[in-house]
Parts: sequence; structure tokens; C-alpha cells
Amino acid sequence: MRVRTRFWWETALASLTVGLFVLTLVSRNWIEVVFGIEPDQSNGSLEWIIVGGLFVASVALIALAHAEWRRPRTSAT
Repeated sequence: MRVRTRFWWETALASLTVGLFVLTLVSRNWIEVVFGIEPDQSNGSLEWIIVGGLFVASVALIALAHAEWRRPRTSAT
């Protein structure tokens, strides 16, 4: 069974967004540590917006990868 390269890109991006989603839930200050700025003055609102965006992106990418996986395969012969 062969899947298109698109499936692998969607799966890799979904894995990345899920990982960042979990990281942001566990340690919300990683953004300030990595980038050295505090755009929300440490009130946490930016982190919750990022958590929501990563959740939406993860669900969308997982749905796209699932649709690509279930896509009917055409014969290469």
C-alpha cells in the first residue's frame, strides 16, 4: 500500500503541533525562555491563545492525514 508524500508531511506536522501543544500545556513559559521576550507581561494570555491555535492545527492536520490515508489508491501499473 502506497500513500502520497502529502500524507507524510501532514503526519510530521501533526506530530510537531501535538508536541508543541503538550509542551505549552506543561511548561507555558518556554516561549519567554526561548525567545527572550514577554509580550503578555507574564499574564499567560498569549500562551492560552497558542494552546488553542496548536490544538486547532493539530486536529486539522490529523483529519487531513486521516483523509489522505483513507483516500482510494490508484494502480501504478
